[in-house]
Amino acid sequence: MLFNIYGDMGVYQLLAWVAVFVGLVLLNEIARRSKAGGVLCFIVVPAVLTVYFIAIAIGAAKGQDWALNNQTYIYQNGWFHYAKLYAATIGCIGFMFLKYKWGIGKKEWFKVFPFLIVAINILIAVASDFESAIKGGIAGGWWYSSENVWIYGGWWNWVNGIAGLINIFCMTGWWGIYSSKDEKDMLWPDMTWCYILAYDLWNFEYTYNNLPSHSWYCGLALLLAPTFANAFWNKGGWIQNRANTLAIWCMFAQVLPLFQDKWVPVLTSVYPDNYVMSTTQPASADPRMQGIIAVIALAANVIVFAAIIKRSVQFKKNPYKNEIFTHQKDYKLALARAAEANKVA
Repeated sequence: MLFNIYGDMGVYQLLAWVAVFVGLVLLNEIARRSKAGGVLCFIVVPAVLTVYFIAIAIGAAKGQDWALNNQTYIYQNGWFHYAKLYAATIGCIGFMFLKYKWGIGKKEWFKVFPFLIVAINILIAVASDFESAIKGGIAGGWWYSSENVWIYGGWWNWVNGIAGLINIFCMTGWWGIYSSKDEKDMLWPDMTWCYILAYDLWNFEYTYNNLPSHSWYCGLALLLAPTFANAFWNKGGWIQNRANTLAIWCMFAQVLPLFQDKWVPVLTSVYPDNYVMSTTQPASADPRMQGIIAVIALAANVIVFAAIIKRSVQFKKNPYKNEIFTHQKDYKLALARAAEANKVA
């Protein structure tokens, strides 16, 4: 089993997951369907939260109790969480520039922005995976993070980190970025189910390895929300969905980490049954699923990358300057949504 869901808390854990999933889907719709929704979610709210985070940092530096005892300071004060929050938010703003054709969003060279920001986000996670592998190797497995979480590092972190690096090169058609006819979405048609599957497997393993007390939410729910929207009504908009939901979740988790750490926590099966996260190191570890998922994630990314190389050679195309998966139904449905003025002849 992937997660330790049991006892009287099981029902609440499942309900909390559903609430997170539905909430992310709905908030993504609010953010993508109007300029006002996007500006509120990705400019106004982050600006307010930045003031709040700075106040906490200043207060903690001065030794003020309210800051030192603040849940954000205690549970979310690591570099990764802030890096991910702001990288995702910058991505959302950049995508709005592209779909609404604001300023540099009209420029052809800016179409490469989605690739760059996604690559940066992946590299942040890869660095965290490698960090866990090194610290786990030094400590003999369990190591205690700055977020007060015991993490079990090992070879699976190296394998998944390599999968993440390959995933960067599985992004094709960097300049094939369009605005939808109704301007609700920035579309990347060449990012079909092949890439989405490879990315989701890699990222789920990342959260499973390095965010084991959050993976139930930021692994399963957060990954399935944008994939669900892309599958049923927003073809071609997956990367926008992903950025939107990621930024929204990061803001929520940064302000209310107790939701997943104390109120409705769910740990991975790496931990012993009935273990409650504390300063006490777990008595044992079961890393089997960490290893299995890492191998699957690596295999998926290698297969997709091999398919890209095959089609590139077959059709004599540069996979990054040109779109590769034009034969797939996903691509055709996404391109049909693009504004005619943006289509490449």
